[in-house]
Amino acid sequence: MDDRLNNVLNTVKKEDQCLHAMRLIEFDMQTSCPEMGMNKEGELIAEIEKQAFRIRNDEKFIEDVLELYREKETLDEYERALIEKRYRTYLTEKNMSDEISHRHSLIEKQAYADWSIAKEKKDFSLFSESLGKVININRERIDLRELGEGESFACGYDILLDRFERGITVKDLDRLFDGMKERLTVLLEKIRNSKKKIRTDFLSIPATFEQQQKAADFLKELMGLDPKRSALRVCSHAFSDRMERDDVRLTTYFLPDLFTSNIYSILHEGGHSLFELLSPYEDSDWFIYDNKTLGMHESVSRFYENVLGRSKDFIRLVYPEFQKIFPQILRDVSCDELYEAVNCVTPSLIRTEADEVTYPLHILIRYELEKGIFEEGLKVEELPERWNRKYGEYLGVTPGSESEGILQDVHWSSDFGYFPTYAVGNFYNAMYIGRMKKEIDVHSLIKNGDIRGINRWMQDNVFLKADRLTPKEWIRDITGRELTCDDYMDYLEGKYSEVYEL
Repeated sequence: MDDRLNNVLNTVKKEDQCLHAMRLIEFDMQTSCPEMGMNKEGELIAEIEKQAFRIRNDEKFIEDVLELYREKETLDEYERALIEKRYRTYLTEKNMSDEISHRHSLIEKQAYADWSIAKEKKDFSLFSESLGKVININRERIDLRELGEGESFACGYDILLDRFERGITVKDLDRLFDGMKERLTVLLEKIRNSKKKIRTDFLSIPATFEQQQKAADFLKELMGLDPKRSALRVCSHAFSDRMERDDVRLTTYFLPDLFTSNIYSILHEGGHSLFELLSPYEDSDWFIYDNKTLGMHESVSRFYENVLGRSKDFIRLVYPEFQKIFPQILRDVSCDELYEAVNCVTPSLIRTEADEVTYPLHILIRYELEKGIFEEGLKVEELPERWNRKYGEYLGVTPGSESEGILQDVHWSSDFGYFPTYAVGNFYNAMYIGRMKKEIDVHSLIKNGDIRGINRWMQDNVFLKADRLTPKEWIRDITGRELTCDDYMDYLEGKYSEVYEL
């Protein structure tokens, strides 16, 4: 058993070195690479992925993983987490060859390059062919997925969902989204009928690059992001990624006429980065650091962005510093006016700029479209019209261009099943915040600028076991309850009834 485990660890270490190199190149591709160089960088990433695929599909390695999986009850929790993770990878790739994997990678990198150009030129036709190919490789992933002992999926889309949120199914999401939609539409209608007027004119006053950089640096320090272990860059689509356990990269983007966009990008991506930096070092030692699901990750990023970052206590904390950084914007704006402005509910086109109340509807639209593609045969050429129709139906807005419509998100250049995790993340954090508020004085910590005190609670209760538990086990371990949308809806109804004097 020891020899088998040592071989697994040594093999996974080699694979992880390839993945580390891939992440570095992908970061460069999204932050620095000129347009004409993207295809070559994509080819390089695909070649490294091909090598990683061969490493993790070595015959002796697979044999040892399967034998250890059969004996998993004799392993400790870290060993078992590693072997279960490798077994899931085996089921995903058993029926794939390195040629198929390489082809998939090439298609995805070409699709990213095509999406970037299409978005800039506001022309879906420049991306539609690549999108069709990405849909086809996702159908291929469904067909090639091997079932484990006692495992079953009710539909093909469940397999795609499982890649990002283990154990979450269409049945789960339909229940959660139906419950959310029923209460959310009522809340949104009450807000629309409210006589409360929120001042937002100052949000569009221009801010310089230098001012926004100062705000980003201030927030990064306030959040407790170690400058020796994290780096910040600017790009067109904010994201964060873990290179290795002491190297986390996050990005933001500066909109000259919407200074709050950068602020909330930093808080969101900073939340992702804290999750990686404050997870146990053992998770990296045992190569299970990426066992966290995207729903878990989104719960943390959206906690820092919204529940913390849009709270009255947090706005009171940062307001004096923001007045210094943005004097031309906030000179005649009160703290309460800033708080109300960042919580103003206005149905809009862009998901990443959406307010808390309407944001889940952006996710619901994408979820319904993805189900349409994989369960109902919705065709690529039908997507722009269907997208626009759903935005009109759910949010009462219509895209003026495809860049602010179906081309706004990068996700479909590679994956499907990702978007629902944004909403599931909201459901998770609303559940564990209830426990947090019972155990620590969140109000006093924020008032005193002690965000690290909140980080410590998150580290001890939310981050600690995330790489070793399934999502449903994890939220049950934190809260003692099963996943529900009710806490999230209670939070929205309570907060926005006060903001809008309902």
